[in-house]
Amino acid sequence: MNIVRKLKKNALDIVISVILFFLSIAMLYPMMYELAVSLSTPESLVTAPRIMWFTQEFSTLSYELLFRETDVLTGYKNTLIIMALGLVINMVLTMILAYFLSRKSYKVKMKTPVTIMILITMYFSGGMIPRFLLVRDLGLFNSYWSVILPGAVSTYNAILLRSFYQSIPDSLEESAELDGAGHATILFKIYFPLSKPAMAVVAMYYGLDHWNRWFEPSLYLSDTTKHPLALMLRKLLINTQAAGATTMLKSSQAYVSHLLYDEINTSMSAALVVVATVPFLLIYPFLQKHFQTGIMIGSLKG
Repeated sequence: MNIVRKLKKNALDIVISVILFFLSIAMLYPMMYELAVSLSTPESLVTAPRIMWFTQEFSTLSYELLFRETDVLTGYKNTLIIMALGLVINMVLTMILAYFLSRKSYKVKMKTPVTIMILITMYFSGGMIPRFLLVRDLGLFNSYWSVILPGAVSTYNAILLRSFYQSIPDSLEESAELDGAGHATILFKIYFPLSKPAMAVVAMYYGLDHWNRWFEPSLYLSDTTKHPLALMLRKLLINTQAAGATTMLKSSQAYVSHLLYDEINTSMSAALVVVATVPFLLIYPFLQKHFQTGIMIGSLKG
């Protein structure tokens, strides 16, 4: 009986391993494809197979053109500015909101109606046009604050952090209160040091949101010198697609030259994807331990 149970377990482990292997390949392939395209010559991409794992003819031309012909460094600077300012505001306000949501009802006045109003924002919003008018009327238009302040707090992230706060023993807070500690002291000197795993998760969520955000900057930032990296990537991809659509109207000789031009744009787009993705790929291994711990605690204690 034990042998049969062991064989079933081994068979299940093999099936799970095979499934995870193919899922890993499916998730890894898009990045490998972009890397292969970015390091291939434009000429080789004209006749390249649709499925590529490796470069066709190694070349760094796309990266040279990317940094020479586009403002990718300016996009990096804008993205880093938005992330630096945004993360500080995001984390401080999220901590305060999570602390409020984690309080016992008898310790906080009107907690239930306020909590309901906060939760409603997870499902309903004023819409794009009212938000645009609000940003304009507040004088935030065409500034970094127009991208940072409207999304300063995520209700989902606050609930995740609240779940972690609720797992902290009440005895720590009660001891601090007996010593005369107020809410600010309890939050920043007790909860903050103990919540590093959950803070890493929330910071990763906010950071990814800032890094990949392009829609709000396209609405609120009319000055192209303030556009973040994600918006630059979108504009480059749109220009590449538009250029490819015009090849059908070209003569045969012009078609070939224009097709090569399309491949140059495609290679530059792939290079920008790699440049925009690498930073988070390098940062994630350092946060992985906290990331996994924070997710498990938030799910078990919510």
